[in-house]
Amino acid sequence: MNVLFSRFLVMNPFMEGGPLFMSLILLCLLLSVFFIIKGFLNRKRDEALSRRMLKLTIDSSLLGLVLGFLGAVIGLITAFDSIQSMGDMDPGVFAGGLKVSLLTATFGLFSFVISRIGILLLRAFFKD
Repeated sequence: MNVLFSRFLVMNPFMEGGPLFMSLILLCLLLSVFFIIKGFLNRKRDEALSRRMLKLTIDSSLLGLVLGFLGAVIGLITAFDSIQSMGDMDPGVFAGGLKVSLLTATFGLFSFVISRIGILLLRAFFKD
């Protein structure tokens, strides 16, 4: 029962935020984690490759952040379009639309912060 509850808490916001943008942000997060791990593993053997992985991590983290905000803007436009077409609207429906549009921005920010922590740690190990 507890597993089903925790699975519902993770998957429901992911699906509500729009599977396309949330999947792309998740892909950016996974790429960032991969690049950070590869940078740590190669920092003593090949510092040039490690620095390249650092640059790729920076790019993928920024892409995840921008995708999050792009998804939020598209969600807001969609919510306002539906409000305009319906005329007088219930505040609960409006609040639900705003929540859905902000889920992608939140996940993009989360992805960015996790990646930035890895970037800081990897930069701390270089001998500049």
